[in-house]
Amino acid sequence: MTEDEAPAGSQRPLEGLLVADFSRVLAGPYATMLLADLGADVVKVEGPHGDETRTWTPPDRDGVATYYLSINRGKRSIALDLRDEGDAELARELARRADIMIQNFKPGGLAKYRLDYLSVRAANPTVVYASISGFGAGPGARVPGYDLMVQALSGLMSLTGEPDGPPYRAGVSVIDVITGNHAAIGILAALRHRDLTGEGQHVEVNLLSSALSGLVNQSSAYVAGGVVPYRMGNEHPSVYPYEPLPTADRDIIIAAANDGQFRALCGVLGAPELADDPRFLHNADRTANRAELRPLLAERLATRGAAEWFDALVGVGVPCGPINTVDGGFALAERFGLEPVVSVGEAGRAVPTTRHPIRFSETPARYRLPPPELDEHGAELRKWLSTPNG
Repeated sequence: MTEDEAPAGSQRPLEGLLVADFSRVLAGPYATMLLADLGADVVKVEGPHGDETRTWTPPDRDGVATYYLSINRGKRSIALDLRDEGDAELARELARRADIMIQNFKPGGLAKYRLDYLSVRAANPTVVYASISGFGAGPGARVPGYDLMVQALSGLMSLTGEPDGPPYRAGVSVIDVITGNHAAIGILAALRHRDLTGEGQHVEVNLLSSALSGLVNQSSAYVAGGVVPYRMGNEHPSVYPYEPLPTADRDIIIAAANDGQFRALCGVLGAPELADDPRFLHNADRTANRAELRPLLAERLATRGAAEWFDALVGVGVPCGPINTVDGGFALAERFGLEPVVSVGEAGRAVPTTRHPIRFSETPARYRLPPPELDEHGAELRKWLSTPNG
C-alpha cells in the first residue's frame, strides 16, 4: 500500500499539531513516529552528522540502516548545529512555534542553548515539552541511559534466560520501546489538559521508571509480595502450562491460563482425565505440580506436528502457536488479514515499513512521508523559520 489509508478529506486526530523533535536513537523517534502516523507534522532536528542510527548497520536498505528506517517515517529533517548561534536561533524559533517539543539530551544539556523547558516555556507558554532520560533529572542525571544498561539495572535481565544459565537481554530494545510509548501517552494526556485549560506542561519519562512499570507482575511480586523473582527460562511463575512444549516436529507454545482452557486442551489431546486429576484441577495445582504434568502433555503432543496442533487447539480456544522467526510472524499477520507492511513514499523511493499498531474506525493512521534523508527538508524549513509569522 502506497497511499494513505484514510478516506479522502478525512482529518487525522493530530492534524495541525507541530512537533519539534530533538530526540535521537530509539525511544524518542519511536514516539514521534507514532504521532506522525496520527497526523502531527514532525520536524526531526539532527546534528550535522545526523541521527546515529542512520549508520547502525547491518542490515541496510540502499545504504541506510533499517534500524533508522524503522522509526522515522512521516518526518521532515533539518540539520542544525546548535553550537552555531544562527542554527541555535532557528532551533529556538522552531520550539517557539511548536505545539510539542520532545528531547532526550542529558538532563540540563539544552540549557546552554536556551532550549530547556523553562526557556522554551517563556517563549511558548502552551508548549507540551517532553523530556526522555535514562534515570530522571535527580541524582541519576549524570548516568547515561542505554536500553541494555537499563535491562540490566532494572532487573529485567535477571529474569531472562535459563535458571542455570547467564542473564540475557531481550532480543529487541524493549525498554526504549516501552519508554517511547509512555512518552506518547504522556504527550497526548498533556494535550488534553491543554485543550481544557490552555496550559502547557513538562512531561518527563525515564528508562528506569518505564522498565520497572513494564515488569508488571514481576515488579508487583517484589513490591506487593516481598518476593524477588528469578529466571525460569520459558516458564511462567504463576501459570501452567505456559511455555514451549515439544511436538512431533518442533516446539509449540501453549498458554492455557485458566481451568476452562486446560480442560479444552486435555480434550483435544485425548486425555480428558487430566483435567479431573486432583493434581491438575486448578491453576494453582498445575503450577505446583508442573514437573508431573509436563511429561504427560509432552507424551500426547508427540503424536502430531506443531502446525496440526495449532489448528486443532485454536479451534477450541486454547492459546498456542509455533515459535516463528520474524518472517513467520509477518506471514501469520498476512494470513490473518492484518496487512502488517505499508510502503511509504513515491514509486522508486518507497520504503516498506511496519504498519502503525492501532486501528481507528474513523481516523486511520496515514503514512505521508518516507524516513527522510539527512537535512532533506532543510532548505524549506530554514526559509519558513526565517520568515516572521511564517
